[in-house]
Amino acid sequence: MQPIQLFDPASSTYSYVLSDPLTREAVLIDPVDAQLERDLELLRARGLHLRWTLETHAHADHITSAALLAEHAGARSAVPAGCGIGTAAVQLQAGDTLRFGGETLLALHTPGHTSGSMSYVWREHVFTGDTLLINGCGRTDFQSGSAAALYHSLTHILFALPDATTVWPGHDYQGRTHSSIGHEKAHNARVAGKTLQEFTATMDALNLPKPQRLDEAVPANLSSGLQHDAGAASGGVRAATGYAGDISNSLAHAWWQAGDAVLVDVRTDAEREWVGFVPGAVAVAWKQWPGMAMNPDFDAALLAAAGGKKVLLLCRSGVRSVAAAQRATGLGLAAYNILEGFEGDPDSNAQRGHQGGWRLAGLPWRQG
Repeated sequence: MQPIQLFDPASSTYSYVLSDPLTREAVLIDPVDAQLERDLELLRARGLHLRWTLETHAHADHITSAALLAEHAGARSAVPAGCGIGTAAVQLQAGDTLRFGGETLLALHTPGHTSGSMSYVWREHVFTGDTLLINGCGRTDFQSGSAAALYHSLTHILFALPDATTVWPGHDYQGRTHSSIGHEKAHNARVAGKTLQEFTATMDALNLPKPQRLDEAVPANLSSGLQHDAGAASGGVRAATGYAGDISNSLAHAWWQAGDAVLVDVRTDAEREWVGFVPGAVAVAWKQWPGMAMNPDFDAALLAAAGGKKVLLLCRSGVRSVAAAQRATGLGLAAYNILEGFEGDPDSNAQRGHQGGWRLAGLPWRQG
């Protein structure tokens, strides 16, 4: 079984779709925001249900579409725990697994390009992000990079996989699509046959230019691709940089029932109709596409709903509600993100000991 390899020409980024042929559940590794429509069309054309988006690290050369895919495809986001991507539904540790249908994907912590970088093993394939490239490897001169950590990740973790394992890199700039562990172990110009000292000297001598989108991409990717950099262009409102906090759905329900807060559902009307809704919650849809960080209609509706109370933001999986909480804070409101969202995920909840989404926790809701 082969992954579907997709390419973004602007950043030379490879994304990958893996799927279970029986259930049609799928995973999308390292999605790119500029390719959102392409990816949604591929899912539709192949009849796939996107269960997970997955990052190998917090990218510096493109912006992820993880938050957009949560909104438009119902996906949940999983990320390496060491990357600081606080908006993700699941923070992966070394050795964790993700399930999609009858398939299982294994997380390997492979730091060096960044301190939190991960690679993922699926069947006889490994998806290496920027850790291992074809005849190369990722740079180590920013984002907590470390040549020593990368050398260990390459030689002790990835090269310990079977030689026949297919390597699917996060980038290639010469049109190459894949390699193998055995080939890279024997022929990779950066690391094959080199000592740690030789490898470190090679990396220190690269002297590469700063990635063009570094200052824009990294902050956006730390919030699953949501951007909050439009300044005060909309009515002089300051840009949101944080919010009051994350709370469990049980605490949110208690505050709401006590009359101390307003519960705001930021999902679309279609989502509430298809999946279910919370009776009495205020519906104020948050729809964010790249470059559309300010939405005057959302602002007005949210301010009207708040009525001077704390605002509790609920979405499908807990991604959009973070962005909405940040925006509400920028409007001067005391805003809280409800963890796990409306649906949550049974597998990840059991694995992490989480309470689960609003409806899984037994709180009031109705079928749409």
